[in-house]
Amino acid sequence: MSNAFYTPGEQRAAKVNDLFARIARRYDLLNDLQSFGLHRLWKRQVVRLANAKAGDCALDLCCGTGDISFALARNGAETTGLDFSEKMLEVARARSQKSEVRNQTSDLRLPSFQQGDAQQLPFPDNSFDAVTVGYGLRNLTSWERGVNEMVRVAKPGGRIVVLDFGKPPNALWRKIYFTHLKCSVPLIGLLFCGNSQAYAYILESLKHYPAQLAVAEKMRERKLANVQVINLLGGAMAINYGEKPS
Repeated sequence: MSNAFYTPGEQRAAKVNDLFARIARRYDLLNDLQSFGLHRLWKRQVVRLANAKAGDCALDLCCGTGDISFALARNGAETTGLDFSEKMLEVARARSQKSEVRNQTSDLRLPSFQQGDAQQLPFPDNSFDAVTVGYGLRNLTSWERGVNEMVRVAKPGGRIVVLDFGKPPNALWRKIYFTHLKCSVPLIGLLFCGNSQAYAYILESLKHYPAQLAVAEKMRERKLANVQVINLLGGAMAINYGEKPS
C-alpha cells in the first residue's frame, strides 16, 4: 500500500509540504524519539564539516526548525535558512525570537529564514562559503536538481554538506534497519502525531532515493573536490561532503 504523503513526480512537493505542516510543532520531539537523540550529534558533524566562520556566508537548505542554521550562525557565519514549508519556518523564527530575547546584551549572530524551493534557489551563482542540507535532499522532487543548485550557489572553494537517511551496505543490517523504519517509526508517528503515515513516509521516500553512493557520484560528476561519504550507524545515515573547485 502506498504512503499517503509520498507521490512521485511534480505533485510531490504539495504532499511533502502537507506532511511537514502537520508535524512542524512536534518535529524536533519526533526526531529525538526516532533517532534516540543521535540526530543532534550528526548535525554537529555537518556543521564541523561546513567549517563556516566569522566573515563567511552560509546557506542551510530544507532548514526545518533551524538546528543546523542556528549552529552555523553561532560559529559566526552570516546564515540563511531556507525551507519550502512555511509552518516549519514559523517554528524556526519563533526559536530565533526567543534566542534574541535571551541574548539582548550579547553579539550572538542569528540566522535569517526565508521560504523557497531548494530546486530553484533565489540566490546568484557563487554566493556562499558553505551550503548544507539536513534530511531534505531525499524529499525533493529531483534530488539531482537540488545538488546542482547547491553547487551553483557555492563559492569556489565552498563546502557542500548533505546529511540524510542512507542505505546500509550490509544486507542483514539493512533488513533490520528497514524493519525498524517500517514498524517502530510509524508507531512513534501514531503516538505523538496521531498519524502513523507521517513517519511511515521515511521508508517510502527512502525506497525511491538512491542514497549516499549516488549523491557522491553526482558530486563527482559536478567536478567537486575531496568528495567523501561518511557512513553513520553502519550506513543507516550518511553525510556526503564535497568542495567546489577554486
